[in-house]
Amino acid sequence: MADGEEEVAVSKSKSHRKDKPWDTDDIDQWKIDAFNPADNKAGAFTEESSFATLFPKYREKYLREVWSAVTRALETHGVACTLDLIHGSMSVRTTRKTYDPYIILKARDLIKLLARGVAVTQAVKILNDDISCDIIKIGNLVRNKERFVKRRQRIIGPDGSTLKAIELLTQCYVLVQGSTVSVMGPHKSLKEVRRIVLDCMKNIHPIYRIKELMIRRELAKDPKLATESWDRFLPQFRKNHLKTSEKTAKKNERLEAKNAARKAAGLPEETSAQVATKKRVYTPFPPAQLPRKVDLQLESGEYFLKKHEKDARESKERKQKQTENTEKRRAERAEAFVAPAEDSAPTVEEKRKRKRKELELEAVQKEEEGEGRKESKKKKSKHKSEKGDDEP
Repeated sequence: MADGEEEVAVSKSKSHRKDKPWDTDDIDQWKIDAFNPADNKAGAFTEESSFATLFPKYREKYLREVWSAVTRALETHGVACTLDLIHGSMSVRTTRKTYDPYIILKARDLIKLLARGVAVTQAVKILNDDISCDIIKIGNLVRNKERFVKRRQRIIGPDGSTLKAIELLTQCYVLVQGSTVSVMGPHKSLKEVRRIVLDCMKNIHPIYRIKELMIRRELAKDPKLATESWDRFLPQFRKNHLKTSEKTAKKNERLEAKNAARKAAGLPEETSAQVATKKRVYTPFPPAQLPRKVDLQLESGEYFLKKHEKDARESKERKQKQTENTEKRRAERAEAFVAPAEDSAPTVEEKRKRKRKELELEAVQKEEEGEGRKESKKKKSKHKSEKGDDEP
């Protein structure tokens, strides 16, 4: 090796990589070519493949209505299907007419989507080559039931606005049903929707991911940024962990605001020590024990009743409760049949009476005004006469 030449260090991980002259930028890696019957060189399949899935009871009526449409859609691809209402299952299988080896997996996805509540008009689109599906399970991600319901509702948003934004940005169909989220769309978009849904169940609001997708869509329009990193444009959302000093400052601000309100109301101000003592009042005595069910029965005298007397009392209470509920429901139903108060137009007689009353009121007011003027004139004349008597 010459003195001027230096040995170039090659990474071991890239030592076996070779140039791919056929892999150029003008090739679309996500493009899926259509599979025609002529492409199946081997002919009919030697073995039968089949898939089955269960469906809930409430979907039975809908599936019976639309099963003919499902059968027609699968027959065009040479796939047979069966709806078993006794066991509550749907199954698909290949036939001698099936030419596409991958269509059986598409048919499996179709019956899965139908079982998850997707409409047949939408679910049939899964048989197209450019559409795939993903069923995201969210039931076991949050333990608390109330918290789970709130976070699931956050995916939908007010009046479905958040869900609509996700569908428009990702070009996917999203259905939130029970403990799963069914997604249909291109391969690339399924990953983005899964990320949004899982982050939402981890208490990260979907609006952050939606903003990021909007920025990415705008950046993709600029050809100059094709080879650059977009990290500087994307927002960085992080949880703010406050320090102890910041927490104390916020606490003092709240206390000052409270003291200002107390001062305006004429009450004495509170210090932080007083607030702390109010919150933590130590008592050496344990709390009073709550009475047991037996104690309450002894107190009311129910404990000493015989069995038939207890049963009679319980049935009486039950009947009384039922009558109250029936009356309440009857009143609620009757409210729907009560006609609303309507402002009817006054009759001719009512108009005459109203006019007569108005004229009488005006006459009375005029009389009162005339009497008032007479009294004021009398007072003035009396005052003048008194003045004249006083002068020498």
